Amino acid sequence: MIDLPRDSQRVLVVDDDERIRQMVSRYLEEAGYQVSVAPDGEGLREELRLRPVDLILLDLVLPGDDDGLTLAREIRRTSDVPIIMLSGRDEVVDRVVGLEVGADDYISKPFHLREVLARVRTVLRRHHHSGSQAREENDRTIRFSGWLLDPQRRLLSSPRGEEVDLTTGEFELLLALARHPGRVFSRDALMTATRGRHHEAFDRSIDTQIARLRKKLDFEAADAHALIKSVRGIGYVFTGHVAAAR
Repeated sequence: MIDLPRDSQRVLVVDDDERIRQMVSRYLEEAGYQVSVAPDGEGLREELRLRPVDLILLDLVLPGDDDGLTLAREIRRTSDVPIIMLSGRDEVVDRVVGLEVGADDYISKPFHLREVLARVRTVLRRHHHSGSQAREENDRTIRFSGWLLDPQRRLLSSPRGEEVDLTTGEFELLLALARHPGRVFSRDALMTATRGRHHEAFDRSIDTQIARLRKKLDFEAADAHALIKSVRGIGYVFTGHVAAAR
């Protein structure tokens, strides 16, 4: 398989050991990557504010209040950038937890620099491939119960071919639900999927948008509540029959 062009790929190395930062960054730079370094969580956040990165090598044990697992969770709330965890503790529980919070791979210390380079190349290649597939999937028009939902043109067409006027929030909400039929979404998950932020205890805007969306679907559907069902104590689920139109 052909390697991806590396001139625009930047790796961020986060480790409190200066020797490791220098050693890894020098090796990756010689392999053709751009490299940034940070000693802790604050340094990581600052680097991410300054420039985008394509992959993060993140040490599990860091000084201060933020360890690698905490930082990985924080990153995953807003980004799918690949993360490879580094750890001097070769324990199964650390490896499992690291992968569960969103890390793409895990390397135990001490490591060989050739292994680090191989893992970086593999994870970047895999991320590029899956990202291309996801973009293609996300661009597909969705058909459900006679309706057409077009993500590229951001249009909803009724079974009679009429365009339905939706607000940006209503469109994003319907799209998130229709892309995952049968999946029960909490209000928090819908808020994050459509607005990129967490649901607040007294924020009922999701319920309001669901009500408006049902009303707009109701003039064609026998029962719009049958397409978007409430799940008591949890949230909502889309139950329409969904198929990709193209």
